[in-house]
Amino acid sequence: MRSTPSTIRRLGAFAAVLLATAALPAASLLHAGPVPLPRTHAHNDYEHKRPLLDALDQGFCSVEADVYLVNGELLVAHNRSDVKPERTLQALYLDPLRERFKANGGHIYSELGTRPALGQPLSSVAPRVEFTLLIDIKTDGAAVYAKLQSLLPQYREMLTHFTDTTTKPGAITVILSGDRPRAIVAADKDRWCALDGLITDLDTNPPVHLVPLISESWRPTFEWFSNGTISAKDKSKLQELVKRTHAQGRRLRFWGIQDQPYVWKEFRAAGVDLINTDKLADLATLLRTPEGSAAPTHP
Repeated sequence: MRSTPSTIRRLGAFAAVLLATAALPAASLLHAGPVPLPRTHAHNDYEHKRPLLDALDQGFCSVEADVYLVNGELLVAHNRSDVKPERTLQALYLDPLRERFKANGGHIYSELGTRPALGQPLSSVAPRVEFTLLIDIKTDGAAVYAKLQSLLPQYREMLTHFTDTTTKPGAITVILSGDRPRAIVAADKDRWCALDGLITDLDTNPPVHLVPLISESWRPTFEWFSNGTISAKDKSKLQELVKRTHAQGRRLRFWGIQDQPYVWKEFRAAGVDLINTDKLADLATLLRTPEGSAAPTHP
């Protein structure tokens, strides 16, 4: 078949697209990923087959890592007997997050750079948070924090920075939970992490730059969902708690609750900021489904 000028132009345009694609850095293709879901929290994330990576593949914007200080290293495991020397906080989380941060132009998800509205907080007075690394300190909180004081500054380019009176958002916000040494952290005037609080903190109202997140067990404050339904009393109580938390510029998360779609839907409707789950794909599917629609379930 004889080539026409228009055919040649089309072939030239196609070749240009191929050349442009080939010129893209491999990392940018590798880390393109899904649209992020800012309200997702991977509970005990390290127990998945691919810690962090499984959560990132689903668009999660918060992950939880339990840590122990062993022989000078922060090792990730739920129980002290399960620690392994190669499973460090750096190897499983900080280093791969920094790789993505660099590959995606200063963001864990490139879409958070091109579509910043995706990461806007539910509270109009809360600082912007793109991605949360919740470090649950299992024991020896003071010693673990001393280690973090030397470790986290090595990743300062991607971390949120806190003082007594300011929060300068970064791509990753580190929050300490569990056996956090509250007084020691509060006395540190220049920090690369903040603290996970309790519902009682809403009464004392500590600086939001110290306690930007409230995490609480669902029980005993609330009753279990019965037949997939929250009681009218608990629904009202939940809405009021969300309102109080947001008014102080904080985010809210619950743990110890049925890990089921009917809970996730109620939390989404009520404005709970981080929805806790071990079922990554199921929660991601639900949150990508418009409210009021039936979300498909995974086998």
